Amino acid sequence: MAEMKVTPWEVAGEIDYDKLMREFGIDPFAKFSKALPDNVLFRRGIVYGQRDFQRIADCIKNKKEFVMMTGLMPSGKFHFGHKSLVDQIIFYQSLGANVYIAVADIEAYNMRNPNMEELKKTAIEEYLLNYIALGLKPQNCDFYFQSARSNDAKLSNAYYKLAGLFARHATFNEMQAVYGELTPGRMTSSLLQAADMFHPQLPEFGGPKPVVVPIGFDQDPHIRLARDIGQRIKEYSFIQLSSTYHKFAVGLKGGKMSSSDPTSYIALTDTPEEAAAKIRKHAFSGGRATAAEQKKLGANPEIDVSYQWLWEFFEPDDKKLRQIHDDYKSGAMLTGELKELLIGKVTAFLREHQRKREQARKQVDKFLKAD
Repeated sequence: MAEMKVTPWEVAGEIDYDKLMREFGIDPFAKFSKALPDNVLFRRGIVYGQRDFQRIADCIKNKKEFVMMTGLMPSGKFHFGHKSLVDQIIFYQSLGANVYIAVADIEAYNMRNPNMEELKKTAIEEYLLNYIALGLKPQNCDFYFQSARSNDAKLSNAYYKLAGLFARHATFNEMQAVYGELTPGRMTSSLLQAADMFHPQLPEFGGPKPVVVPIGFDQDPHIRLARDIGQRIKEYSFIQLSSTYHKFAVGLKGGKMSSSDPTSYIALTDTPEEAAAKIRKHAFSGGRATAAEQKKLGANPEIDVSYQWLWEFFEPDDKKLRQIHDDYKSGAMLTGELKELLIGKVTAFLREHQRKREQARKQVDKFLKAD
């Protein structure tokens, strides 16, 4: 079995989330689940860890102002591995959060693709359209590009000034610990990223307020660096960042879903036929070698990708999910039947989602006002 490795650039091996939380100093999220409106992400422990979430829970309970901040890298296809984060964005927006979404086009330009027009197109076509189709509303949502924070010079200047001031409060050694081999591009990106997380608290953006940043466990080094920098600067009295940590979505072949491997994911722009073919061909099975053997000995739903996708994405009813689990484990349900059950749900979702994607084009301009 491969040794667990979790960094901002590589996730490998069998993931032990409790071990990660001990190593990173992250607390369990479970105690907050019942205090929030019912949501499958919290009820099933998909959102698993947190730092300083109590102040966010208090804001939700007392209907006080708070910010949910996140970012997106405009590269590759938007797939189901990204959906858990977007579901969280929409959940917090429904509870009254002011949503900030940064398109990390400066970082993408420096690290991946030196074509700003392509990056903008990807951000809109692959990400924003899917966000809107999944339920993101323009109200209380600030969707912006790092390269052009705002048409309002006062707001834009405050954001870039903060990134510049943060440079004094970061050390070469701690940046190297996070990024490994340092380049000017990586250093610039880290300072902009910290500014993304803290700038909603600047006077120009309404002053100090709690900010929660939902991420996967692999992105925690970025949070730790930003938290350290944000507390060192004395020109502002920032409230420390809160963060939550969701489990990695399982790829079709097992392991973490990877944007670099199209056979590990289903994109939300894949046709239902393409999705079905991927599931039939690539979805890792917890079943037996033959149908007769499976009927006799049962299967293992815990390692079966079709079951895991039902658990995370496609079966919100706990009782129905338990019945599927028990039938598959006992041998009453065969692997082919489980895959076809998933395919039916994926097909229905994609058809409706892609219809909403086309409708979402009418709303794009509401998110790109940049003011």
